[in-house]
This record gives sequence, structure tokens and C-alpha cells, in this order.
Amino acid sequence: MDLILGSDALRPPLTGIGRYTYELARRLADSEDIARLRYFSMGQWVEDPIAALSQPVADGAPVATPEHKTLRDHLSSNRVAVRVFAALTPAVFGWRLRGNKAAIYHSPNYIVPPFSGKTVSTVHDLSHLLHPEFHPQARVDYLRLALDASLARTDQVITVSETVRQEMLAHGLMSADRIKAIPLAADAVYRPHSSEMLIPAMEALGLQAGHYSLFVGTVEPRKNVARLIQAYRQLPAALRQACPLVVAGGKGWNSEAIHAELAAAQAEGWLRYVSFIDQRWLPALYAGARLMAYPSLYEGFGLPIVEAMASGTPVLTSNTSCMPEVAGGAAYLVNPRDVDDICHGLEHCLSDEAWQADARAKGLARAAQLSWDRCASETIAVYQQLA
Repeated sequence: MDLILGSDALRPPLTGIGRYTYELARRLADSEDIARLRYFSMGQWVEDPIAALSQPVADGAPVATPEHKTLRDHLSSNRVAVRVFAALTPAVFGWRLRGNKAAIYHSPNYIVPPFSGKTVSTVHDLSHLLHPEFHPQARVDYLRLALDASLARTDQVITVSETVRQEMLAHGLMSADRIKAIPLAADAVYRPHSSEMLIPAMEALGLQAGHYSLFVGTVEPRKNVARLIQAYRQLPAALRQACPLVVAGGKGWNSEAIHAELAAAQAEGWLRYVSFIDQRWLPALYAGARLMAYPSLYEGFGLPIVEAMASGTPVLTSNTSCMPEVAGGAAYLVNPRDVDDICHGLEHCLSDEAWQADARAKGLARAAQLSWDRCASETIAVYQQLA
């Protein structure tokens, strides 16, 4: 089988779609079913993006590397620029892909360019349709223009959850037989840690294992960090002081008001904001938390939920979108728009040791059901159907 894999998301630091593409690409390169694997990124053939991502490793996790922004990133905030980009690039990319009719083209990042062979697209979520208020208008414009055209030339769609598959069906974007849900997974570095394993990270980050709650993700309105902070503020003061909230994530779109809330809570002494976590410490940061608090408003999959469960950390998350599906009965679910409900859930999860033990066991079992090997094998099965 001759496969061309879109690799525009393979750039450091790997988060979300980049992580998915990376884990998939590694396994496709080793698969006996793939006779030839080539990479195509932003209109260019790429020799070996996996090798380019090779990083020094410490304690089983890659050391952080600086972010590299693409042309699409730089243009993404300009509505005129994204319209021009969406109008011109399909023809250019399609021309550079000519002569490959016998191959299969897979875009792990939504958009399939014009291609004479069979095509596969991975759709991670439909937030631009369901919640356009969570994005800059230019990004919404681009996805509305580019995704419809992409789906028209796509033979098979992969969604990262059954929830997104059902959303696509509800919007009439593709027939049911042409959409396959294939869930993501946590990397093997996310696992329970002994007390000794936690010491280096806890010392480096200034934290005490088992005595903090954790949120990991970009600080932006969709992640609901403002309501999480408001709910945490309502907890008994003694509980807040004994188990502060750690928010780990970079600054996202439209987050100025959220950062003001973060600064106020940090000044009060019960919140710690870390805008950047070196990847070498991230597995221990998960494993050392008493609770993962992830009351996001909308997700396509919600990878931090699975990473926390694989680390043996209890999870509180939302009762909406894909999050109940991903948690699989192992997490405490709250209404993400109800601050009082989030607060009640936080107090229960932080105080009830019996629930914590049960959540750890159920979370580890749920995370074990999801693997990148399974994700790759089910993806290859999609290719084989088309071939």
C-alpha cells in the first residue's frame, strides 16, 4: 500500500493533533501493510518529519523544544488572508500531488487537498460549527470554507470519538458508512509513579505530591478555566490551602480576562499558574496530582482526561460533549456551566478517599482500553477498505 500522510501538524511542541499525527506516523512507518510512506506538509514533500522531531530524552519523556509556527499560523488571525489561503492553496497543493493516483492520501488535520487517488480525513471536532464563539472569526471562516470543500473530495472520514461522529451525522456532513470513530490514547510515559519517581519533578516545580489539583490545557474560553477558578474559590479555605489548584497551559485566544482571574487567585495564595511545563516533568505532574479537574465546555476527545487516568490520577470532568464517552464511567461528571456544581464536585473528589481509590482503579482500567497501537491498526483497516 502506498500512503501519503499530511504532516503539517508534526512540529514542536506536540500537542493535540500533532501528538495524534506523531503517534500514528511512528506506527505506520513500522507497519508491514504500508509498502511506501511519504509525507506532505503545506504544499511541500517532506523527507522525514519524525526524525526532525527527535528530541533529547530525560526520565522517559522528551525535553521541551521551542514552538515552530507555520505560514497558516501566521495568517490565521487575518480574515482576508485566510480567505485567500483557502481559495488558492487547494489548486497549488493538488498540482504538487499530481501523478499519485495509486496512493492513498490521509490528512490527520481535517483538510484534504485535491487528489486523484483515495482520500482519508481525520476530523477532530466541529467546534467551528457548534461553538464558533470559542474561536477567532478568521479561524471559523477558514474551516467553514475549507472543510466543506475537503469533505466533498474525501472518501472516508475518521473521527476521534463517537460523539464527533454523531455530530457529523446530525449535520449531514457525510453518510454513516463513510465515518469511522477511532479513539486516541495516552502515551506510555503517562503511568503511575512511586514516591521516589515523583521527587525530581516535585522539587523542580515546587509542589507536594498528592496535595494539589491540576488542570492541563491551553488557557482559553473553551477550556472553562474561569468557572473552574470561581468554583475553587468557593471551596473551604482550609481545603484550598491544603490542596491548591495548579493550572498548566499556554496563553490562548481571548484569554485576558481569564489571566486576570488567574493572577487574582495566585495572589490569594491558593492557585499556581505555570504557563509552560517542560515535557520531562509533565508525566510526574499528572501522576502527583490529587485530582485532575477538566470541566471543559467542548472537546472532540479530551486527551488530558486519558493521560490523567493512565497516570492513576482521579478525574473530574464535564457531563457534556465527548467527555462522558472518553471517561467511560471512571470520572466524576459535573455541569461545566454551573459553578456551584463544579464546586460541589471538587469538594467531594478532594475529600472522599474511598471515591479516589475507586476512581484510580476505574481510570487505569479505562485508559488501558485505549492504545495508540489500536488506533493505528484501526486506521490501517480504513486504508485497506479503500485500497
